[in-house]
Amino acid sequence: MRPEKKSGMQFNMQTSLDDILRRLGGAEAAATLTGVSPEAVRKWRATGAIPAKHWPAIMAATGLSMEELSGGGEDNEIPPGATALLVLGDGTLFWGHGFGAHGTSAPSELCFNTGLTGYQETLTDPSYAGQIITFTFPHIGNVGTNVEDEEATRIFARGLVTKEDFTAPSNYRSTADLGAWLKRQGIPGIAGVDTRALTLRIRDHGAPNAVLAFPEDGKFDIPALIRQAAGWNGLEGLDLAKDVTCAEAYKWSGGIWGWENGFAAPTGGKRVVAIDYGAKRNILRSLASAGCDVTVVPATATAEQILALSPEGVFLSNGPGDPAATASYAVPAIQGIIKAGVPIFGICLGHQLLATALGGKTYKLERGHRGANQPVKDLATGKVEITSQNHGFAVDEKSLPEGVEVTHVSLFDGSNEGIACKAKRVFSVQYHPEASPGPSDSAYLFTRFVELMG
Repeated sequence: MRPEKKSGMQFNMQTSLDDILRRLGGAEAAATLTGVSPEAVRKWRATGAIPAKHWPAIMAATGLSMEELSGGGEDNEIPPGATALLVLGDGTLFWGHGFGAHGTSAPSELCFNTGLTGYQETLTDPSYAGQIITFTFPHIGNVGTNVEDEEATRIFARGLVTKEDFTAPSNYRSTADLGAWLKRQGIPGIAGVDTRALTLRIRDHGAPNAVLAFPEDGKFDIPALIRQAAGWNGLEGLDLAKDVTCAEAYKWSGGIWGWENGFAAPTGGKRVVAIDYGAKRNILRSLASAGCDVTVVPATATAEQILALSPEGVFLSNGPGDPAATASYAVPAIQGIIKAGVPIFGICLGHQLLATALGGKTYKLERGHRGANQPVKDLATGKVEITSQNHGFAVDEKSLPEGVEVTHVSLFDGSNEGIACKAKRVFSVQYHPEASPGPSDSAYLFTRFVELMG
């Protein structure tokens, strides 16, 4: 049963923005006392809201409590039929009905994904570690779940948010419905949420901190949930690759899936070492189908360990977290491989790490790119590829040194989507060219990598 009321936003800041600014002595003093930029304070005033990441500084400077900021003592009535609650770091509540596993997620970054298909591949993508996913497409769960569509050994997202209840599976490949699959892996979900309003909020104000609660006893400690969400420091500075990488090196076998015969048999070929920062299975399958004999190594593997495997090429995988944090151990390894003259192909986090190894820098995007319909322009050919993406950080093109060429750009926001350094035989793209889920416009990149190895 759907909640009859209060299914949308509740609990905005109790103490008004004007009152907070008065306590701080005005906008200029607010920036000085809280340590944020004047531009950040201007955004507070333009949007009428203060991001949760600034709340600790506000509380320290004004003496306000979390409850006074969030309104944690107001109107805690649970709407009829509501069994789950999505809590944002600014105190906003989205009520709904839960499915999957009972419990409360760890504090996470709330993002949205615009894909029309592939919810199972999305949820098992290690790049979503540390995040709760809002699906903008309303019909999530219709085709059930199956083992073949899992991109990793488990779900890495911390929760999911949907508009509609999922229905009974209507696909012959399904072996379990979405709720049972989530419950088995300990992941909570919430349905009945106004995902359009939530998506607009993320789009306009950036990805907030959030906690998803689906308690078995139906009791919600709202102030505590708000404190958990608001108190989390976010993804910046977090190295999550170590949490999702493989424990030890292994040989990969099997190519991409086909309707008639399932997964293709391995064909062997060029010796490729894939560094697992959170690699999806279909990326490894795409390498194998392109003619690569793939050995997967942990994210922390050194250049010496990788080169000892005599690779003809090295692949840098996708993955979660802040590339600047992962760079502390990944960049020295990548630089050692470059020095050895081994060709490199990187995607997603691997793209960001390659750019860092070449002398570039990365930054946090306001809202990230997540979905299977992201337009990217190839600057060499002028062609536009529709790509699958999942990233919250990007490469700063202005930081790239001479000799590193920009090859692709986003047609959404102009951010960097690809680089190459021909002198060093390395290239990378920000997106996921393996099309799982998503279009196959970029599959040619795997062939390009094989050709680069000679």
